[in-house]
Order: sequence, then structure tokens, then C-alpha cells
Amino acid sequence: MQYEEVGKLIRGVGGLYEIALQAGETPLSGQSVTARAKGNFRHEGVKPLVGDTVRVSFDESALGRDEAGSVCSFADGGGIVIEEILPRRNALIRPPMANLDYLFITFAAAHPAPSLETVDKLISIAEHNGIEPVIVIGKCDVAPEYAEELQKTYTVSGFSAFLLSATTGKGVGELRLFIDEHLAGKTAAFAGASGVGKSTLLNALFPDLSLQTGEISRRIERGKHTTRRVELYPIEAPCDAYIADTPGFSMLDFVRFEFFNRDDLPSTMREFAPYNGQCRYKKCTHTREEGCAILAAVREGAIPQSRHQSFVAMFDALKNKHEWSHKP
Repeated sequence: MQYEEVGKLIRGVGGLYEIALQAGETPLSGQSVTARAKGNFRHEGVKPLVGDTVRVSFDESALGRDEAGSVCSFADGGGIVIEEILPRRNALIRPPMANLDYLFITFAAAHPAPSLETVDKLISIAEHNGIEPVIVIGKCDVAPEYAEELQKTYTVSGFSAFLLSATTGKGVGELRLFIDEHLAGKTAAFAGASGVGKSTLLNALFPDLSLQTGEISRRIERGKHTTRRVELYPIEAPCDAYIADTPGFSMLDFVRFEFFNRDDLPSTMREFAPYNGQCRYKKCTHTREEGCAILAAVREGAIPQSRHQSFVAMFDALKNKHEWSHKP
């Protein structure tokens, strides 16, 4: 007998994909199973992503029994095939995920020092894809004044921003309350550079996860890649959400990768919205023109200077981008 089920892809390793199946009427309904992708995906240049909703098929040969005698699937993915990736709401290159609702952009106030341009690139990527960015500033006990300055920068810009210390526990309860109140039925990820403490913060928020953590190199102030793959973890009541830990990275290359184009950039800066259409010139780039309403807002302090600096850096990178220079 042939069966079909729909589920969420929660992990992928070496061509094997773990799928959390929805409740249904097949022998494997509601279970997490291991599956392989059909060969056509590779020929079509399509790769399943963590967060995808997929349709799988299997027959009686895929059914085994566990030690308790209950029906289960085989760990090698034998007999279960991903037949279809259902339409995605969004898909990111980094972190490589699909169907995200929230992106918790995590960085440390110190050790390592934050790259605000990278933070702001992640925000713009999320905004372009209809994902709500949430700012998480870790290690606030190490550099408390700078951490508060950073929090103000992002709250003024219109984002929820949290100060956290996994060491002292500061802010952990506040962020957990936000998650419980906003993420019901949603999918979210914690993303940021290596060594900023994403896994440590997730362990503080959800102790049952017991994620591996790493140390910072004192010589180069870089973190080890303790998280090596994207994996979604189910977070049960009261929010019933999926939250991912993701591998760290050192940069987001706007020249090599196609995140979005230059014309899309202004719409990814939500603090620009009140000033749109108020510039002297219709085709104002908001970088250096006289009569620019955005630049006036920066001078007046309504738009944080660091955010505008990141905008100019992204604009210049996209302006100089050639069609042949990006990786599809």
C-alpha cells in the first residue's frame, strides 16, 4: 500500500533529511522520520532546506518496529522519499532556511566586538523576505554601557531589542516571555557571527536543548563553529514553535550572493519610511545628495548614524555589483 504524508523538514545531513510528519492517518503520522530526496531535485537545481514543508511517500517496505513493538521508520531513510517541496514563503541563503517568521539576530556587546554592518545586512535580508528581525545583544554584563547604546540604536530604528547575559541570567526571562507571546505556531532562527553565544543563549532560554557551546580564541577573538548545521527544535507549550540554532559566519558577501538588488535596499530600512518621498530629488539615493530627507533625519538623530553608514556600505556594494559576479 502506498502512503503520502506532509511534514516539516527539521534537519538535513549527508543527503538524509529528518521530517516531522503532521498528524494524519498513516502508520507514521505524527512521527519524525528519515527520508531521501528524489533524484529529480538535483537535476532541477533544487535543494530541500530546513524549514521546508514537504510531501513524502512510502510503502509497507519503509515500516519497521521499535523495541516496544510500535511502528517506526528506518534510520537510513530507506523507503521514504521527499516527492515535493511545497511553495515557500521565503528562503534564505544564510542561514540556509525556508519559511521563517522571525530571525533573532544575535551578537555580543564585546568579545567578539560586533560588526554592525553585518548585523544590519542580516536585518535587511530579513526585511526583504518578510521575516521579522529581533535584535539580541548578548554578553551585556561585559560591556553594559555599549550594550545599552546598541539597544537604543535598534529600538529607535523600530525593532524589538533585548539585552542578555547567559552568565548572570539578565534578560533571559524577558526574551522567553516575548517568544511565548509572539511565536505560537511560528518558525524562528537565531543567527549571527561565530562565537557570539547563540547556543549558550538558547540553552539559557530552553535548558532541555543542551546544545554544544564553544569558547572564544583570546588571540583572535573568534569563536569556534560549535553549531555545524541548521536544525529546528520543537518548543512546546505555551508557544508550540520551532526554533533553530544556526552555524556562525564571518561575513555576508553582497557581491557574490544574490540577496536582493540595489532598488530593493531602501525598503529594507524601516526607519526610512516616514521620510520617503520627501527628498528634493525624485531619484535620490539617500547617500550624499543635498536636500535628502533621510540625511536630514540622520543629522537630527532621528535615524541612527550607524544604521545609515551600513545603508551606504550596502548601497555601494550593490551599485558596483556585476551580473557575472554573484553566485546564483
